[in-house]
Amino acid sequence: MTGVTDVTLNLWRRPLGAVPAEVWDRTDLTVLILAETGLTELPPEVGGLRRLRTLDLGHNRLTGVPAELGELTGLADFLYLHDNALTALPAALGRLTALRYLNVGDNRLTELPATIGDMTALVELRVQRNRLAALPDRLGELTALRELWLCGNHLTTLPDTFGGLTALRELELRDNALAEVPPVLAGLPLLRRLDLRGNRITELPHWLAELPALEKLDLRWNEARPSPRLLGALDARGCAVLF
Repeated sequence: MTGVTDVTLNLWRRPLGAVPAEVWDRTDLTVLILAETGLTELPPEVGGLRRLRTLDLGHNRLTGVPAELGELTGLADFLYLHDNALTALPAALGRLTALRYLNVGDNRLTELPATIGDMTALVELRVQRNRLAALPDRLGELTALRELWLCGNHLTTLPDTFGGLTALRELELRDNALAEVPPVLAGLPLLRRLDLRGNRITELPHWLAELPALEKLDLRWNEARPSPRLLGALDARGCAVLF
């Protein structure tokens, strides 16, 4: 951020196994990188690093994160929790109302906390390759969200509130269990890229041609094929269709 001096501690790929105790004394830190350090646990002391704007805990062996993570209310840039063994996220995560980017992909999550709806500054949310069968209704409150990555889950539908994601540009739904193109997507005025590869879709709705900003529609590895009329309408608008 312009005008802000970062104080960074980069321990990337150090074979630590545990966070050194002296790290918790570094209350001046704005960036803490602990990716690929062999961590199996994140102590509650992390909540004391109140100046953090970026925290990278990716590519470790964490099975959970403490509720104290929610005390990092200055965390405004990036939170990386991807490629761990997380089975749940604490409700306190919803206190990170300034956070713009959250990556919890490649874990073992079966649900997202309802409080994710409080994280209204999110611009990009990555939850790819987890075990989600449903999404919380409050996800639709993320009105600043531009990119949502949900590939490799077990989704069969999207919540009715999904239409509240009016800033969404990119939606990745590849490799889920959708039997239809979710009707709630018809209300997304800025959606540019829609990836529906590898689902169970057998029919395509006419309203796909009415999405005003759609530039790319990926339908590969579904049974559905666009009718000549739908394909022509999308092509006339400059939308690339892959099937």
